[in-house]
Amino acid sequence: MGKKSTRRMWTEKLSKHGGGTFLKNDAQVPGSISVAHGFKGVIMGIDASLRGTGIAIVDFRTTQPVLMFSTRITCQAKLSFFQCIERIFKTANAIPQNFQIDYAAIEQTVYVQNYKISHILGSAKGAIIAALMNNNLQIAEYEPLRIKQAVLGIGRASKEQIRRTVCNILGIKHAISYDESDAVAVAFCHAWTFKGNP
Repeated sequence: MGKKSTRRMWTEKLSKHGGGTFLKNDAQVPGSISVAHGFKGVIMGIDASLRGTGIAIVDFRTTQPVLMFSTRITCQAKLSFFQCIERIFKTANAIPQNFQIDYAAIEQTVYVQNYKISHILGSAKGAIIAALMNNNLQIAEYEPLRIKQAVLGIGRASKEQIRRTVCNILGIKHAISYDESDAVAVAFCHAWTFKGNP
């Protein structure tokens, strides 16, 4: 092809903000896993953090979930708090403009005793929510415990267990980052437990 595909151009564009991976697979979902409650649509899952926010877009329009795109918004230590917030907002704001997304699902910030950490996590999450609202997306929030229970059936799973499980379900042979697999898990949780209309 003489011209770059839209997918390639978008990948190069996102590389300036921490990179991204487009994925598609034809693997079958294990027999014990299915898309519950008849959810049909595309979900943008988000695992918010200041230095490494995971974002994944998963297609649930068929019985086999397909990971359309995933990325980790990386903010190096040299970037200030405000520069990180800017990068998170700009990237989270740009991604929905390239996909037909039906719903956004974000992991709920867990209570932490350290006020500074709470402030940092809340600010990163706020930047993402602002970006999602700017794209007129409906948003759902899920507690970490509920996400783990939805995906693995237990609430005390490790990040490695979550990554192995979501990669197995999606038929991904290579490892994605923990932030990306956590974002996929958030999307799974929404698709498999959401009671309303997408």
